[in-house]
Amino acid sequence: MNLFDYTRADTLGAAVGAEGALLAGGTNLLDLMKIGVATPSRLVDVTRLPLSQIEDHGGGLRIGAMVRNADLARHPQVLARFPAVAEALLSGASAQLRNAATTGGNVMQSTRCSYFMDPLSPCNRREPGTGCSAIGGETRNHAILGWTSGCIATHPSDLCVALAAFDAVVEIAGPAGTREVPMATFHPLPDANGVPPALAAGEVITHIRLPDPGGMARHARYVKLRERTSFAFAIVSAAAGIAVQDNRIVAARLALGGVAARPWRSTGAEAALLGQPPIETNFARAAELALQGAAPSGNNAAKIVLARRIAVRALTLAAAGTPDRMPALPASVFEGDDHG
Repeated sequence: MNLFDYTRADTLGAAVGAEGALLAGGTNLLDLMKIGVATPSRLVDVTRLPLSQIEDHGGGLRIGAMVRNADLARHPQVLARFPAVAEALLSGASAQLRNAATTGGNVMQSTRCSYFMDPLSPCNRREPGTGCSAIGGETRNHAILGWTSGCIATHPSDLCVALAAFDAVVEIAGPAGTREVPMATFHPLPDANGVPPALAAGEVITHIRLPDPGGMARHARYVKLRERTSFAFAIVSAAAGIAVQDNRIVAARLALGGVAARPWRSTGAEAALLGQPPIETNFARAAELALQGAAPSGNNAAKIVLARRIAVRALTLAAAGTPDRMPALPASVFEGDDHG
């Protein structure tokens, strides 16, 4: 690990515009520093910023960037209004990491692959213009949507997939003022030379805002396929929600994970479901639309098939309703508790 200076920002004003890498839970940044991938000359500790509240917001929620993942996953209003968000959180990492990781840090974790993690391999994400070592390399778990010759890595977050599906907005403060960006487009897609940063210099994520989920509150699920049941990134995943009246879908949400450099929200698939009965035939059609334009970035054509299947499964489970008790995954929010 390189030598670095350390400072603490006790107010948002002190954090905005501060020179250096922001340190919250540190579950991603410190790992990258230990292996020499991240080499900041200064760390700015933001753990004392007053951004640790979860507040009601017009039927939805406003979540501070410093809210710990474990607290967010167990919050009563998250369980009641956004169960897929809780399920996504508990599908990722370990209990120890969730106790440290923050909402803002989860959103800002690096999109990466094994080549990004190797300082000796050329990588456009680490050093723009040096090339993408993954092209022609080991690509089994790489992107199938939105990729270019500049980068074929996928974003690793489970939480961001659920946030993107349910219209979350990222609130940002910076030297030039405040701005808001939809979660579905917050992470830039790569160009031929790499990927532009999601935040401008000196900007800080302050909150994540989720609007009222309406009739989808108890018809939402997050489904994840991974190589091992314990701590592992998704091969593919899906967050889905629907609302049904008179056996017709009146609202639908669908986002895929593990397929691109950002959570892949499919408004075309959602629109195709409106007015249709909640049956597997229609879910399969929506899944086809969600994967429209998908192409292997290497030896990973199987991911296209897997992504279609996981989308159908997530929609089917959402249609069945969020269960009160269900051992969905180890440490599932549904396991052993009654949240009905």
